[in-house]
Amino acid sequence: MSDINDWFPYPKYRPHQEEMLNAAAGTARQGGVLLIDAPTGSGKSSVVSALLAESSGRTILVAVRTISQLNTFIRELDMIRRKKAGLKFTYLIGKRGMCPLGGLGDVYRRCEGVKTFTNALMRERAMKGSLVPAQDPEIIKQIKRQDRENPIICPYFVRSRVFLEGDEGLRLVPSQEIRKKAEKAASSVVNPDSLHAYAGGLCPYDMMITSAKNADVVIVNYHHLFNDDIREQLLVSLNVEAKDLIILVDEAHNVGDVVQGIQSVSLDERDIQQASHELSSLKTKVKGVEAVRHVLPRIRDFMDGLRRSTEVEDWFDPAIFDRILTKGSLYPSMAAIVEDIIAISDAIREKSLQNADFRESAIERLCEFLFRIHCSATDPAYLTLFRKDDESVILEVRNIDPAGTLQEIATAHHALLFISGTLSPLESFRQYYFADLPVTTLSIPNAFPQKNRLLLASEDITTAYRMRQDKGNIDRTIRMITAFSGHPGNLAIYFPSYQIMADYAARCRLMKKKVFIEPRDAAEANELLAEFLSLPKKKKSGILFAVCGGKWSEGLDYRGDLLAGAMVVGLPLAPYTQVRAMAIQYFKRKFGKEGEFIAYTLPAINKATQALGRVLRTPEDRGLLILGDSRFLEDDVKAGLPPWMQQEMKPVTADVAEGIITRWR
Repeated sequence: MSDINDWFPYPKYRPHQEEMLNAAAGTARQGGVLLIDAPTGSGKSSVVSALLAESSGRTILVAVRTISQLNTFIRELDMIRRKKAGLKFTYLIGKRGMCPLGGLGDVYRRCEGVKTFTNALMRERAMKGSLVPAQDPEIIKQIKRQDRENPIICPYFVRSRVFLEGDEGLRLVPSQEIRKKAEKAASSVVNPDSLHAYAGGLCPYDMMITSAKNADVVIVNYHHLFNDDIREQLLVSLNVEAKDLIILVDEAHNVGDVVQGIQSVSLDERDIQQASHELSSLKTKVKGVEAVRHVLPRIRDFMDGLRRSTEVEDWFDPAIFDRILTKGSLYPSMAAIVEDIIAISDAIREKSLQNADFRESAIERLCEFLFRIHCSATDPAYLTLFRKDDESVILEVRNIDPAGTLQEIATAHHALLFISGTLSPLESFRQYYFADLPVTTLSIPNAFPQKNRLLLASEDITTAYRMRQDKGNIDRTIRMITAFSGHPGNLAIYFPSYQIMADYAARCRLMKKKVFIEPRDAAEANELLAEFLSLPKKKKSGILFAVCGGKWSEGLDYRGDLLAGAMVVGLPLAPYTQVRAMAIQYFKRKFGKEGEFIAYTLPAINKATQALGRVLRTPEDRGLLILGDSRFLEDDVKAGLPPWMQQEMKPVTADVAEGIITRWR
């Protein structure tokens, strides 16, 4: 055990930071779960220094969602290492961002298949005395001759491994070169954008995994932690037990959506058509192929029936789906279909790997879907639904409750800490994420000077459905937007949907600033955003029309004069559909009245606070913040805002907003 001050890399603490670090240290020491809600500027990343002080030899796993967050922790840990020279840390960002090998198909499957073939070839040559694969003439020749678009040998893996002879025969081990580079990577800074260059001809992922085995801290992306299969593989690669891990999750307000996305699965009509072709190629080579082939038209018929629905998204009864697939078929139950299709899926996967085809097969997607729909029959945390998209019908098994996964992670590991600037209200997030599991919570006040911000809440405008076409409401909203747009500097206005954004973009005539409207295309959005952020250097300013929860509202750091103000027009509630109503009912059964707030209102409040959070990124930043909907002043919604917002928000009408904003400048 050591003191936090031995690891804390700064000369002094920020306001309330020491309290936060002491709480984190206590959780690392005693075990358990801690949720910390700490606004921007609280020094959240320094929590890792408290965990190091109390790690007692345990490995610290830091889970992040973006490269920006990864770089934040790299900088923080590098500063700690200047104080504690022996500290070793590394990161894993997923093979998609680390693998330099070209080729088609899923990068994970490609890696698995190419590695299997490469390993077999290297072992064959080693049996003939060639213990250093990178120096073997036959392997070198085959690498030169292979198709670069469809490689079957990985030259990076070849250079990263050698064979050792022992009593138990030949052992494949990391080469001396990769061990040296891995050791250096854990003891110095290798940024993600220079990783490939640093690795040279070695496998970057293999190098970083080797580096991670002896590291004190390993930074990973969310999928390494929240995907059960990947997490299990990671623990094996690190050679650590779950009980010996301390886990820190950054930007934890995103965790629910990420877990639900991982646990959900969908199936479209093209998958059924492709699955039929794949089964035809197998014919009678695998047991159950013909029986499964006769099931596929039944799924198509089920989709055709749903096409006649007037709903764009709706629930379907899994029991009816089960009966349609099994009645009159060769299968007595859905479980029997799943059993056969798992065997077929394994056979297709093996055949694909042998043919150097690393794409996910439609049969594998069908297998996963039928398995999930079978399990969902007894698990209310999953909803079966359909979506219609350009005349196509998509079936989905959607997870609506992340608590099961998060409880398993929390109980399996020594300590789990969630940190975010928008985990308000903490009690709601505690229930949503962990249900009845014992959890400690801590809320940190806003450390930035209050004089540097003005927070207004509109009393007389709303995007509530009943008022969207009301002329008076529309006119007041336009006046509020116009008053806001007169504030100096770059500004951003966030709307609940693309449609509402487009409507007001067409209605507003903002002559003083260049208007940037968020497109749906990601590449175009990045280009426009880059242009917008370049304006302050040219002594110009613009205004973003964007969507809450969209490409321009989260995960971006608008420091300094890049953004002088943000306005949220409307409470960004999700569309109220039958599926949404069922999710609300599920949480009401679980939590009572609070369940509706957790399922419906909380995500909207979080989107709004995330959007406003783009403005004030440092203590010196000065910004105008507007909550443009009267519903933010209602007791139940207001109670869901961060405490500092509840205390500081000033009610305002469209008539007086311009004067208040002008005087504050």
